[in-house]
This record gives sequence, C-alpha cells and structure tokens, in this order.
Amino acid sequence: MTTKEKLLELLESNKGVYFSGEEIAQKLCVSRTAIWKAMKALRTDGYSIDAVTNKGYRLSVSTDILSPQGIRKYLPPKYQDLQISVLPTADSTNTLMRKEAHKGLPEGCTVIANQQTSGRGRCGREFYSPGGTGIYLSMLLRPSACSPQQAVQITTKAAVAMCEAIETVCGLQAQIKWVNDIFVGGKKVCGILTEGSFSMESGLLEYAVLGVGLNLYTPPGGFPQELEHIAGSLFEFPQDDMKNRLTADFINRFMDDYTAQNQTDYVKKYRNRSFVIGKKVSVLCGNQSRNALVCGIDDECRLQVKYDSGETASLSYGEIRIGSTPSDTDIP
Repeated sequence: MTTKEKLLELLESNKGVYFSGEEIAQKLCVSRTAIWKAMKALRTDGYSIDAVTNKGYRLSVSTDILSPQGIRKYLPPKYQDLQISVLPTADSTNTLMRKEAHKGLPEGCTVIANQQTSGRGRCGREFYSPGGTGIYLSMLLRPSACSPQQAVQITTKAAVAMCEAIETVCGLQAQIKWVNDIFVGGKKVCGILTEGSFSMESGLLEYAVLGVGLNLYTPPGGFPQELEHIAGSLFEFPQDDMKNRLTADFINRFMDDYTAQNQTDYVKKYRNRSFVIGKKVSVLCGNQSRNALVCGIDDECRLQVKYDSGETASLSYGEIRIGSTPSDTDIP
C-alpha cells in the first residue's frame, strides 16, 4: 500500500478528526515530506482536506468521493478482505471484470468506475454512465452448481439489496420493475445486468459478473432528451459521503443474501417491492410483443402472466413494457 493509500485510509477511518503532521508521520512510519506529498496528491484527486494551525489535518465531512478505503470503513469484518478497486473511468466495468475473471480472481472481487465510456445494458443497448454522478459497479461471483434457471436469482437478489440500501441510507422508497430495474418516484434510477460463462460439459455457471448502474445525482444539465421521460436520480445535489455509504450498504446486503443458507428468504422482499403485479403489460419477445396480465411472482422470481389468449406462462427471463410507457432504452 502506498503512502497516499495509507493516508487516505487513516483520514477516511477518522473523518472529521484532526491529526498533526507529526502524528500522521508516526502512525504511517514515514517522513513528514512523504506525508506532504501524499496530502497534495489527494487534494489533486479532489479530496477536501482541511488544515488548521495547531490542530493539523482532517478529511472534510462533506467529501463524497468513492474509494476502497471509504467503502471498507462501512463493511463488517467478514467482508473486509473483498478485493475492491475504484477507477476514474472505464469503458464498461462488466467487460473489464469478464476479462479479469479468466485470470482466476476470487469471488467477490469488485470494480467500480466513476464513469463508463461504453456502458452496456440489456440486449446490447447503451447504458448511460455520465461521470461523477453515478455508481457503476461490477462484482465477480463463482456460485457452485448454478443452472441457467437459477442464475436469475443473482439479478433478483441484487435488486432487493439495492432497494434496501436506498431505503436505509437515503430514506427513499424503492420499487422493482421485473426483472432488473429499480424505480424511485416513478422513474428508473438503477439497472442491473448479470452476465456469465457456462460450461458446455456440465451446463452450469462457471462464473457470473453482476453489474449495477445507479443514478445517484442528476447530471449537470439533466438527462439526455431521449432518457428524460424515464430516467431519475436519488438526489439532485451531492450528499456527505453518500457514494461510499450506499455502495458499502449494497455490498453488505447482497453478499448476505447471496451467501445465506436459506435461498428463498429474499423472494418475499422482491415480491413486496414489485409494482407490476396486477398490471397489464406487453411481453417483448424479439421483435414481437404479446399483451398479458401480471398475475404474480413465484418462489423462483419468475413472472407469472396470463396472455390475452388465456394462455398462462412463468417467465424466468425477458422484458416487459407497462402499458404504453416506453422502456426500451437502458439507463443506469
């Protein structure tokens, strides 16, 4: 760990607490000159570090910058060893993680970007990922004996975890549009994309990459015209340490559900947050669509529908459109 990383860890873990330059040098076992250089580098990265005569230095409580150190201070001991990296920008965190998955990285490895230049949504669509206002996260998972039908549970567990994190950290009510979209205040604030690799021999999942894109703040100037009718954000302006708090809370909740002995406890939570049950929808299949009534969500989080023809079905994957509301553009 570099002096800069050690300094950030110290300041993040004691946010708002002043340390003299001498104290910091002693704690990190480095020279005052090294501390000064690391302090300068953090300020260049955008960190607001207060300096007061006879008090020392502290990380401003209003700082809202993603960092592994900032996230870890909110993680319990059982998740402290997760490999977490934060990048200023990436083409796509899912694409990056899929490349890294073949190198034998352990389960739980997480990469987060402040911006994506080629973010991807479902069905190959673009995933809008502006810089500085969102959280774009991908986590590597290696579930054992996981079939294609069971793989959808990764997405649904992530949806529940994100809803709970939003409700707990932000105090906002979050709802789920089957299967992978999170809505707050009638607008989409989060999309989830799970991709994976399956063994041709066993037909089981070799690994999965869970991708989550969240609109935390409204982008300067608002959303692009083609998205403004459906895209929303949790807050209009930055909140104190919100990115680290919300990211950590999501990781905690998702990993708890993912590793739980009882793999069905989360289903009730998913069902209770669904706002499509009882509604008329269009079920999209390629270039075709069929009108249906959503009757419920079963214990495997499959969407139970009744088509206008009277035929019923349980959908484990796919896409739906509620009424005439456009929903064919993927956003974070």
